[in-house]
Amino acid sequence: MTLHGDEEGTAAPSILIVDDDEVFRERLGRAFRERGYDVRVAASCDAALEAARADSPEMAVVDLRMPGRSGLELVRDLKQLDPATRVVVLTGYGSIATAVEAVRMGATNYLPKPADVGDVLNAFARGDAPPLAAPPSDHPVPSLARAEWEHINRVLSDCGGSVSEAARRLGLHRRSLQRKLQKYPPRS
Repeated sequence: MTLHGDEEGTAAPSILIVDDDEVFRERLGRAFRERGYDVRVAASCDAALEAARADSPEMAVVDLRMPGRSGLELVRDLKQLDPATRVVVLTGYGSIATAVEAVRMGATNYLPKPADVGDVLNAFARGDAPPLAAPPSDHPVPSLARAEWEHINRVLSDCGGSVSEAARRLGLHRRSLQRKLQKYPPRS
């Protein structure tokens, strides 16, 4: 292990970057090295566990989907190996269910790709922050019609305004979607 630090001899934080995308893994590793971190990289869950057994990292950045075992399994194994290891899970295939599962397995935070070193450091910082205060209980819950209208408009925006593509993604007939779009937005 290479130690980096200031004149007082303090060791730099260690980080393990696990991603099967070589270009992304090396780019992120280089960015962390430039910030003074002791960086190790691995292309698979097995290689990551081998590196962690040799010298447990303080932090780990783990891709969710890799060939072989999933990143969620790696999060669990890294936390079993050293509960103090803080883990941020990265994925290009995010969903609320996988985010919840990653945190349940012990991840500090969850981050969608593409992400850079600043995004990862912010995710670690947010994971260390105290939980946000509970929202006020008198906050009005939107009606189902309002939630549907907002979802339709978000999908339409994601499709660059193409009604045909939005209808396909929503599983609706194009005319049905056009009728829904002609209505005024429902009140909360």
